[in-house]
Amino acid sequence: MSTRSDAERVVITGMGWITPLGHDLESVWARLMAADSGMAPITRFDAATFPTTFAAEVRDFDVSAFVDDPAVHEHAGLNVQFALGAARQAWTQAGLTAGAFDPLRAGLYLGAGEGVLDFDNYAASNILAWNPETRRIDGDRWVAEALKRMNAWCEIEQEPNMPLAHLGREFGLRGPAYNCLTACAASTQAIGEATDILRRGDADVMLSGGTHTMIHPLGVTGFNRLTALSQHDGDPTEASRPFDRTRGGFVMGEGSGMVVLETLEHARRRGATPLVEVLGYGSSCDAYRITDIQPEGRGAAAAMRQALDEAGIDPHAVAGDGRPAIHYVSAHGTGTKENDSIETRAIKAVFGDLAPRIPMSSIKSMMGHLIAAAGAVELITSALAIRHGRIPPTRNLHHPDPDLDLDYVPNEARDAVVDVALSNNFGFGGQNDTLVISRFEG
Repeated sequence: MSTRSDAERVVITGMGWITPLGHDLESVWARLMAADSGMAPITRFDAATFPTTFAAEVRDFDVSAFVDDPAVHEHAGLNVQFALGAARQAWTQAGLTAGAFDPLRAGLYLGAGEGVLDFDNYAASNILAWNPETRRIDGDRWVAEALKRMNAWCEIEQEPNMPLAHLGREFGLRGPAYNCLTACAASTQAIGEATDILRRGDADVMLSGGTHTMIHPLGVTGFNRLTALSQHDGDPTEASRPFDRTRGGFVMGEGSGMVVLETLEHARRRGATPLVEVLGYGSSCDAYRITDIQPEGRGAAAAMRQALDEAGIDPHAVAGDGRPAIHYVSAHGTGTKENDSIETRAIKAVFGDLAPRIPMSSIKSMMGHLIAAAGAVELITSALAIRHGRIPPTRNLHHPDPDLDLDYVPNEARDAVVDVALSNNFGFGGQNDTLVISRFEG
């Protein structure tokens, strides 16, 4: 039983996602349990000449089914459209209706990525403005071409704050409004900091999560240049292999995950049903290199320890039933050589001899890496593991790595009683964020 007051306890009352595996909680969960894959050749642009030609795209999605007036969002980019779809699901599940909340005490905290560059018109403007005699771009010519080709709405919608604007208008949220873009840790950080806003009494309700797509020429080029993307030459569904000895990089995904967070006091006052409770949040910085993780996993371990400490959980404690205090770890698990090894090292540093007894898995093996949205989607997966008593598998784990000796739940979902889960996300630049959630106990 928590020692916090109902005003300090924070619960999740609604969840929603738009993912490469589907557009609702039930169907996506079923596909995760079946170890299904959302990876296929890229259709968003012609990637035939790229080192990586596949991704995990969101398919057959129509935002008009999720908004009150599609005309209000007619210029919205894909990242905003995904956010609107995920948020509507979370809002509906939470049962929030007009009059059920004070708009001035209902806010937003997102880990939202930038919108999609109007690449074709931008590239054409650059090419047509090139002066071969001076071997420079002619600025006046570029402006003339850009004015003819580029769309002002596309430029505005590239800004990472635009999901906030669209969601605020759609749901009438006039309270605190924040966005962070700490790479792959962004939406975990957003949910953690939204929880802090609620605990200190600055809001009653926070809509939080993340949204992102980088499945475009510049996004794929950038990660190829970083050698972070898988260049698997074969079936795309076998490309993402977290913790496997043959792992060779992550697969780009896209989508959105959103949760409704409330103080328990507010949720009880309006008769809402808590789904899970947020117990702890931890954040740290490696202060090491931009694209390399600190080799010993010190930053990752620090974030986990902070989250566990805030949750009041001793990582070395064993319950009366003999189980460790954490029953499932949703791993960042990108499938790169460095990440999987260092995350394993950090988990061992935190949990010691108990680490091999804690099941952990990476759903990136099935839906790819949703970048800024990854953390929110993986936290929702952790909440569903608690509610359904099943742990999602790590797909494509067929060749054990002798240096990675923890329980990664290979290839098949597992029945398990999960009362407390820990979710990790780590971003380029050395950002590390961890959330701990639990089954709600009134």
